[in-house]
Amino acid sequence: MEKQQVLINGERLKNTLEKFADFGRTKKNGVTRLALSEEDRQARDYYCTCCKELGMSIEIDDMGNIYATLEGKEDHPPIVIGSHLDSVKKGGRFDGVLGVVAGLEVARTLVENKISPRVPLTIANITNEEGARFEPSMMASGVLSRKFDKATMLQKKDVDGITFEEALHSIGYAGKENARLKEASAFLELHIEQGPILEREELSIGIVECVLGMVCYEIEINGESDHAGTTPMDMRKDALFAANNIISIAREKLSVLDPQLVFTMGRMNVYPNVHTVIPNKVVFTLEARHKNPIVMKQVEEIIQGFTQIPDHEGCTIQVQKQWDRQTVWFDENIVQKLEQSAQTLGYPYKKMDSGAGHDAQFLASYIPTAMVFAKSINGKSHCEEELTTWEDCEKGVNVLLETVLSY
Repeated sequence: MEKQQVLINGERLKNTLEKFADFGRTKKNGVTRLALSEEDRQARDYYCTCCKELGMSIEIDDMGNIYATLEGKEDHPPIVIGSHLDSVKKGGRFDGVLGVVAGLEVARTLVENKISPRVPLTIANITNEEGARFEPSMMASGVLSRKFDKATMLQKKDVDGITFEEALHSIGYAGKENARLKEASAFLELHIEQGPILEREELSIGIVECVLGMVCYEIEINGESDHAGTTPMDMRKDALFAANNIISIAREKLSVLDPQLVFTMGRMNVYPNVHTVIPNKVVFTLEARHKNPIVMKQVEEIIQGFTQIPDHEGCTIQVQKQWDRQTVWFDENIVQKLEQSAQTLGYPYKKMDSGAGHDAQFLASYIPTAMVFAKSINGKSHCEEELTTWEDCEKGVNVLLETVLSY
């Protein structure tokens, strides 16, 4: 007789996700659950209650990360399923929390089917992934992976002047450094795609190979302010005209490098920003993302070449790199296991990249890691309109369950 396939309870998954959405639910059915807020405390408490009901042991580390573990038959580094419970302001019901609830539902399925795992299973809630209250984003995973200095992060303040450390103690989730996640057989993160690719290609699941490398430059253009009505056009040093020229050149040159390159000028400040005054200064950012370091090098050469353009409307131009990151490639063996799980379940999928950052990219520096995406409707995320069908949420969790069972 063929062995019956074990699947999660989709209705229970839906109900649990809706329960978590109650902690910070907005009038338009979104969620505001900033890191270490009262709403975050409530979600954490409920998460811990659910895990304790399954007989899982719970540890909390010094950054407020929570680890709930279902013991295995062997003394072996755990398989970790995790993501984050915090959200941006007026965010969606699925971003982050789906990855935490996925771990909970996998554990529930194992327990109710009386499957005693050989390898321990840990569900992780990673603190302050969004960085919406305390910058930077991915703060706690950055400390775990030694990308960020703990002492510096603890002193980060929100708009009200409250430090991360103060907020962590105020909600009762300051733990011990020796509880940190130090090793694992695998770290698996299920997340909504936050983009339109899976929907466009009519696929349910994305198996994520990497998080794209990226670079951000700030470009400053200095001209001269004069009266907008009395200065002849050929005597102006209009910084905004110069900025417009550079943006046009950037778009033209970057667009032909590679069809997978994405870039934007996301922030622009114009001075003095008065309608009767010729702008004397413009500062804007140019951010680009691609997985190939050769393409990223070409991007930087184009940006740095802006200062060599002969005619800048009489203005001066400075370009300064703000920061960059290399492409983070996920563990090939785990990516293959996730693929095999999707194939076993008969789910249409594709291997793809992540343009957005996730805790998994930091944890991948010391733990074998990979990610799964569930399809986002209209690519919406970080907004109240964010939506993933319950069926696709269920499929994403089943891929994780099948992968856990394969261990």
